[in-house]
Amino acid sequence: MTAMLEAAEVAHRPRKPRRPRSASPAWLVVALACAGQFLVVLDVSVVNVALPSMRADLGMSESGLQWVVNAYSIAFAGFMLLGGRAGDLYGRKRMFLVGLGLFTAASLAGGLAQGDAELLIARAVQGLGAAVLAPATLTIVTSAVPEGAARARAIATWTAVGAGGGAAGGFVGGLLVDTLSWRWVLLINVPVGALVLLGSLLWLTESRSGDGRRLDLPGALLVTGGLAVLAYGISQTEAEGWTAAATLLPLAAGLALVGGFLLVESRTAAPLMPLGLLRVRAVASANAAMFLSGSAMFSMWFFMTLYAQNVLGYSPLAAGASLIPTSLAIVVGSKLAPRFMRRLGARWVAVLGTTVAVAGFDWQSTMTADGGYVTAIMCPGILMMLGAGLAVTPLASLAISGAAPGEAGLVSGLVNTSRTMGGSLGLAVLSTLAAARTGGVASPEALTEGYALAFRVGTGVLLCGVVLMLAWLPRKISAN
Repeated sequence: MTAMLEAAEVAHRPRKPRRPRSASPAWLVVALACAGQFLVVLDVSVVNVALPSMRADLGMSESGLQWVVNAYSIAFAGFMLLGGRAGDLYGRKRMFLVGLGLFTAASLAGGLAQGDAELLIARAVQGLGAAVLAPATLTIVTSAVPEGAARARAIATWTAVGAGGGAAGGFVGGLLVDTLSWRWVLLINVPVGALVLLGSLLWLTESRSGDGRRLDLPGALLVTGGLAVLAYGISQTEAEGWTAAATLLPLAAGLALVGGFLLVESRTAAPLMPLGLLRVRAVASANAAMFLSGSAMFSMWFFMTLYAQNVLGYSPLAAGASLIPTSLAIVVGSKLAPRFMRRLGARWVAVLGTTVAVAGFDWQSTMTADGGYVTAIMCPGILMMLGAGLAVTPLASLAISGAAPGEAGLVSGLVNTSRTMGGSLGLAVLSTLAAARTGGVASPEALTEGYALAFRVGTGVLLCGVVLMLAWLPRKISAN
């Protein structure tokens, strides 16, 4: 997840950022921006370990738990590119404050929620706040520090903070749930967010690079609504079946909204997703590969935390700690990818990474109700996320290689958005399949069968991704 978010913020980096005239020390500006980035990345993973406690307290269904994750990710994916454009037009500091304010207020509402509907609405608003906040963080960092070694160090700090947020999410969530309650995985954002808000008001300065282009708000609303309705329709299949009106109507409505999004993008002067870019082989193939990869890999955290707690009986803290090696594996994979790319080429590293992930998913699909930590969680988890880390960087590089220099940031953002959207729909499909397999039985054996099925299907999806990469990805990164 860290690599995914990093690609999003890079998408909105200005071509020639200027250092604002400010008396604020650069280190303080960087620290504030990194704090915002940490909150966004942390919240992607911190709630997973709290899901069983949320379900018990609020009476949520097993399949309904997906929406605690998906409400955030769908809003984040749908509005992320819009948030970056808003920062360019209206000011990065202003959007940083607006996004952080929304995120903090929604965290408070979610932490105090008395029902599942209130919690899901709060999570969606959190995702919207993150979509506005996240694109501003890197541009604030690069604007505060002059080009050269100092800027490189600042960006490295920003990257490390993001990686740390992703790696720490499970452990922090488990600690909060064990010592306080699940509500504190959301409420902890409130004092931190308020402190960062105050500091940002005092020490951040405004910057923008408006070019007169308008915001594509209709496009953002259509694609977000389409994804949400499609995911809802998929989740209805468990209880209603594929031919029931309760399933077909939302599926048809979701497809209509996505169709409306494509129509708007083809006609608007400043689209979120310029469709012409998808005629470029490198861009189209890398986005398709990222969509397939994300649809399987995004759900891994969801099912692993449920398996650890609901089947193996781990406490929330133990479940979070058990996934630390897995979290670190994606960081290792991301660091190794550039070295392998110099020797093997981007296409083959993407194939290698996805193949490693396939091995991990296949291993995880053999889980049992009495599995041991090393063979049932740690080793397959490391393979899954090591593969994910290896695959993301070359796919992004291939996509960017097919774009004109001025469109590189936009294409990077599209790759990230494709991965997040794929993850949202993939989670809806896999969680529905898992819930259907259990047949409403909550015994460890039945739950294990459901989770194992999700990983088997994920294995098949990733194998399709390998075939697609071999057949469609360009063999070399083109020079622009």
